[in-house]
Amino acid sequence: QVQLVESGGGPVQAGGSLRLSCVASGRTLRWYTMGWFRQAPGKEREFVSAIQRSGDSSDHADSVKGRFTISRDNAKNTVYLQMDNLKPEDTAIYYCAADYALGSSRIPYQPKDYDYWGQGTQVTVSS
Repeated sequence: QVQLVESGGGPVQAGGSLRLSCVASGRTLRWYTMGWFRQAPGKEREFVSAIQRSGDSSDHADSVKGRFTISRDNAKNTVYLQMDNLKPEDTAIYYCAADYALGSSRIPYQPKDYDYWGQGTQVTVSS
């Protein structure tokens, strides 16, 4: 079992920045591809960013490319999402997720492909 706890969300004005953190316990994150998803009211959960086990490869949704950066520190069992130039449409609950990926280099983009989820952290961007 992997327990994931997100933090770092909150209110911010458009153009501002936030850094989300996701700390894992229970198992080492070295075995997992890590992803960030978000869900706005009335909308489906959508892919934001993901990073492979080693950190060598990552991907971001088109809507956040150039503004968001995912990174990880396996020694600290932590994944980060640096969010810059935030927009009101970025308002959502942000979830951290882990996909057991030992022996795989793929980056999953669907929520159903992830094995563990955090409880989420609210990000609210005002105009």
